[in-house]
Amino acid sequence: MTDVNIAVLGAGVVGLTTALELQTQFRNARITILADKFKEDTTSFVAAGLFRPSPNFSGPNETITRKWINNSYHHWDTIRRTAEASLAGVTEISGYMFSSVSPSTVRNPYLEGLLPLYRTATKEELNLCPGDWKYGSFLTTVLIDCGVYLPWATNKYLATNGKIVPQTINTFTELTGKYDVVVNCTGFGAKYLCNDKKLVPIRGQVLKVHAPWVKTFFYGEYDTYIIPSFGAVTLGGCRQYESYNLNPCKYDALAIRERCEAMLPSLKSAPLVGQRIGLRPHRDVVRIEKEVITTENGRNLKVVHNYGHGGYGVTTAPGTSKYAVELVKEMLMGNSKL
Repeated sequence: MTDVNIAVLGAGVVGLTTALELQTQFRNARITILADKFKEDTTSFVAAGLFRPSPNFSGPNETITRKWINNSYHHWDTIRRTAEASLAGVTEISGYMFSSVSPSTVRNPYLEGLLPLYRTATKEELNLCPGDWKYGSFLTTVLIDCGVYLPWATNKYLATNGKIVPQTINTFTELTGKYDVVVNCTGFGAKYLCNDKKLVPIRGQVLKVHAPWVKTFFYGEYDTYIIPSFGAVTLGGCRQYESYNLNPCKYDALAIRERCEAMLPSLKSAPLVGQRIGLRPHRDVVRIEKEVITTENGRNLKVVHNYGHGGYGVTTAPGTSKYAVELVKEMLMGNSKL
């Protein structure tokens, strides 16, 4: 398909991954990313990047949700197996999920049949960390460090004739007559661009510490997690519904540190090297769908929405991007049933 202009709004992990998928599927099309935030200014940069979508992650139905997750895992794992894995910030990692409350919190039906290893933790393993742990799982998954992946994906996109335009898009009217299809990957920005009242922020704050001896990830109660990566170790976390605060909170930082050090006492000697705060764009359900928008100037604009991933944008970006690109194909072929 030639002489096609496609715009991608947003340069976070979902926007960049969608743009790369578009380049794969539309080799002769002109792809342009329009965004006002890049790399470390995106919400994606805050994410720890462990492939561990919640059982509550929700697409339009379970079949499609499972397809998104399966496609995403295989995409990331394929990169992991290449010579570019370290340049892309993708690696394999193993770790534990512990609970003192319920066995359901350490089970994940989306992952148990997908990951190469997902088993019940032994009694000995439940004693690896201080605490009254009654239930546990051990799993091997992948990790995507967006501090590494975002620059790699940007360079890969630009090397394939991709274009990036720093621009704030306030209304879809600004785009009419310029593009055949627009893919909306604006994340939390879609709340205002689309006037989407279903999109709510869930604030997250994480600490970055220097702890090179930590090679395994750990999850515990109260959204407690310890995740090693390519550089620092991520300590988390918090999930504050409808909080718009992007400033570090010393009380959250103290609570995170206390919970993580209780779980892994060796972290008490780990120096703090940074803090990151982001607003997860939560929507139930994640919005990946077609829409023909009649803009303020009375013209129609074909849009494919791809936003609302909450805290699982890094995890599910490849699968949702593949799904969104299929919708782009439908719109360009004129077979769109809206």
